[in-house]
Amino acid sequence: MLDTTLYLTVFITLFVIMDPPGVIPVFLSLVGRKSREDRNRAAWQAPAVSLAVISVFAIGGQAILNYLHIGIPALQGAGGLLLLLIALELLTGKASNRPQGADDVNVALVPLGTPMMAGPGAIAAVIVFVAQADGEAASYLAIALAILSIHLVLFVVLRFSTALIRILGEGGISLLARIAGLLLAAIAVQLIAESVRGFVAGA
Repeated sequence: MLDTTLYLTVFITLFVIMDPPGVIPVFLSLVGRKSREDRNRAAWQAPAVSLAVISVFAIGGQAILNYLHIGIPALQGAGGLLLLLIALELLTGKASNRPQGADDVNVALVPLGTPMMAGPGAIAAVIVFVAQADGEAASYLAIALAILSIHLVLFVVLRFSTALIRILGEGGISLLARIAGLLLAAIAVQLIAESVRGFVAGA
């Protein structure tokens, strides 16, 4: 039987951490100049990448981190630095000058699929929820359905956000890229700060 309370808890937690509405500016800034086919493909590729990463860490995340001797603060620091690089490209306009193939990869994998969606916060939350399940099938089912549900929401949000491109136009996309870069930079600094705080607390 499904544990509804746990399902809602995991879903709401991941919704707040992964922030589907907050992903829209970054997504549109990266796909705004692409064809409709490429935009639609990116709308499902990014959540698919995130789902794959989250699923891997849900199944064996703690074992992976223990084997590699990696802590959550290290994940936060790496994610922060990665986002900061993308933010600088968006702020300087270099992201729009990449070759088409490289741009496709960056939309699906970085920064959308990871570390924005499947970031340190989401990974840590999933690992904690799985550890608290204590081998109960109903709990594992609730966690799995919550993970699937949030990624379905992400897909729907990204898929229908492309309708805004016709309204924004070329100038709006450029402005959105700068705003997205600023937001990503702020998120990156926050992740790095939390990473440093985590290392200091663990010292």
